[in-house]
Parts: sequence; C-alpha cells; structure tokens
Amino acid sequence: MPYSYTLSTVMPASPAEIYRAWLDSIAHSEMTGGEATMSDEVGADISAWDGYITGRNLELVPGERIVQSWRTTEFDDEFEDSIVTILLQETEDGTLLTLEHSNVPDEHKSYEEGGWQSNYFEPMIVYFSGPKEEDLVEPEPEAAPPVSAPTPAATKAPSARRKASAGKRRTITSSARKAKSAAAAKKPKVAARATKVARKASTGGAKKAAKKSSPKAPAKTSARRGAEKSRPVQAGRARASRRAASGGSSQSPHKEKGANRVGLKRLAPQRSR
Repeated sequence: MPYSYTLSTVMPASPAEIYRAWLDSIAHSEMTGGEATMSDEVGADISAWDGYITGRNLELVPGERIVQSWRTTEFDDEFEDSIVTILLQETEDGTLLTLEHSNVPDEHKSYEEGGWQSNYFEPMIVYFSGPKEEDLVEPEPEAAPPVSAPTPAATKAPSARRKASAGKRRTITSSARKAKSAAAAKKPKVAARATKVARKASTGGAKKAAKKSSPKAPAKTSARRGAEKSRPVQAGRARASRRAASGGSSQSPHKEKGANRVGLKRLAPQRSR
C-alpha cells in the first residue's frame, strides 16, 4: 500500500534561484551530479540521474511551488507514478525547502531514509554555497578622475628650479659656442703651421739628398782621370819589361829591325855579276 512522507531543509539561496536551477537541465545536472532533462513548461516530460528518474511537470508556480510526477526504474509496472511537491519559502538564512512525496510504494522507503538527503539536499547546499554568477563577473574599472587644465598663471610663472635649470642650460650653451668658435679660430693657424713644417721638411730632405748624391759624381770623374793617367805608366812598365826580357838592349824596336836586315844582307850569298 503506498504511503507519503515530508522532508525539509534550509538552502543558502533565494526561492527564485532554487526554482530556476530545479527546472534547468544544466543547473539540475550540476546541482545533483547526474545528467538531467528539465523544463519550465507544464506538461513537459522530465528525467534525472541519468534516466533513473522519469516524470512530468504537473504544476509550476515561479519562486513558490513545483509539482512533478516521479517514478524510478525500480517501480513495478502496476505501480502508479509518485507525486513530488516542492514548496519554497524565503527565510533569513536563505530558503526553507519543504518536500512532500506521496503515493510511494511501501517497499521503497529508502527515499525517505536518506535517499533525498544524499542525492539532492546535500549536493544542492554545496552547489548554492559556491561563488555566484554575479561574484564571478569582473568589476568594471573605475573611470579615472578628470584632469583639470593648468591655469594660465601656473603656465606663465615657472618654478625656481625651472629658472635655475634654464640659466644653467644657457650658460652651458654659451660656453660651448665660445669653445667651438675658439677651436674654429685655431684651426687655420694650426693648418698654416703644419704647412710650414711640411715645406721645411721637404726642403731639408731635398738638400740632404743633393748632398748625399753630389760626391758620387766627382768620385767617378777622379777615378776615370786616375785610370787615364795610369795607362801611360802601365805602357812604359810593359815596354821596360819587354826590353829586359830581350837582353837588356836599349835600342828601340825600329833600330833592332834595321840591324836584323843588315845582318841578313851580309849572310846572303852574293850574286855573280
């Protein structure tokens, strides 16, 4: 024989939040941990816990009341559907959820003795205790305060530091310009000095080269003159050596040739007349 029972708990959420989550397929699946197919239309078929529970929406009052027909795969065919009624009442701590389950077969008392608590109430409390959608939305950055334009007096009157820095810059600039002009004035003088030094070096080098090369020509000339002078002496020495070799005669070659001719004539036989 079927029986009825009532369970209640407090959820950390508003009645509207619980109503929307119960009738939404994704939220119902995340809330319980099993795949669910839900609808917010009266007469629509529903399912929960991966098809273990099936039923239909019988009555819907947004934020107040949900009435559905339920049956599990453990119901026999002759058993009629059970009726689940959920009542939502707002409290200081959230929402008082009251569940009435009627027309339940006698052999299915496990739903009352812990089935609803472990499969729905406890996971629902964890689900609604987590961060809410509005908490996950990043706050928009605050607009920066408007920057007021500086007054003309502030822009015209520079500070003492700015004046000092400006004076220093002017002094540095003027000294740099003076240094540049002085360097520019020195450049022609330096160039003229360099030109003079170069000219002196070139002239001195030429003179030194002339001095080094000039003695060579006289040396060659004196050598030639010495050779020309020594030629007659050498010839006389050769002649003297020839005379000594011929017997020390002091006659000239021409005289020797004449004597030889006279001797030949004497030695030759005289022809008969």
